[in-house]
Amino acid sequence: MTSILTIAGYGLREALRRKVFAVVVLLTAAFLLLYWLATRHLFSNLENVGPAPAGVDTRTFAGATIFGLAMFGTLFLGTVLSVFLTLGVVSGDAERGLLQPLIVRPVGRSALLISRWLGAVAVCAPYVGLVYAATLLITGLTGHWWPDHIVIPGVELAGAVALLAALSLLGSVFLSSTANGIGVFMIFGAGLVAGLIGTIGHVLHSHSLEHAARIAAWLLPFEALYQDGLREITADTTGLTGFLLNLGPFGGGYTGGPELRLWAIAYLVIVGVVGTVAFSRRDL
Repeated sequence: MTSILTIAGYGLREALRRKVFAVVVLLTAAFLLLYWLATRHLFSNLENVGPAPAGVDTRTFAGATIFGLAMFGTLFLGTVLSVFLTLGVVSGDAERGLLQPLIVRPVGRSALLISRWLGAVAVCAPYVGLVYAATLLITGLTGHWWPDHIVIPGVELAGAVALLAALSLLGSVFLSSTANGIGVFMIFGAGLVAGLIGTIGHVLHSHSLEHAARIAAWLLPFEALYQDGLREITADTTGLTGFLLNLGPFGGGYTGGPELRLWAIAYLVIVGVVGTVAFSRRDL
């Protein structure tokens, strides 16, 4: 356990040396400032939109939509941080000659992967939680709207980032740092596109599109966790307002549930096992 904590600390110090956190802090500050300005402008001009259709709560619709957008921004920033912390764990450190001294006994290769993942999650999960809480407070205090469920969406966003960190670690076993970073972001984008296609299929009652999106959700469960988080923020919203929010893409989601949450945990274990086996067979 001591060696794992030591290696996790090494990874964090390396990120500090490369000024990863400075970049993320600047991006986060800019995002929160822009989100506050957008939220303030939206709710201050809500009365000027015009009469809403009967049965539509404009404040709920606006709040859920902009907060769903904030959840997407939070997930994106958390993904950027997790990829920066993990994209060169194996290939990058091996090329620089930093990896070989760390994987000798008693540390070992599996301990290296576990420690670097734990180090990344120890940073990314609290970061996502803080950004999520900040956008939640901005939305609630500025627009006087609060999501139906508060805790579960934040936990699921943190879980999605933890999965992406694991995928980035797995990619670092096979790919160079640059190729791995590009690959993870392409997987991230593919998951979001699949979720959007599923939303379109849900609106159009296209069973083929919905089925394809569900398959993608099981293959890329970080997207399923994000969609389930969107679903949770309007879980108790009914009527025409709830129906319109479910049309998406940011106001609600239709995939998720306990099964996918359990599968996300199993998926994380599978990725970890595959990464450990592949790393053990790699010639350094």
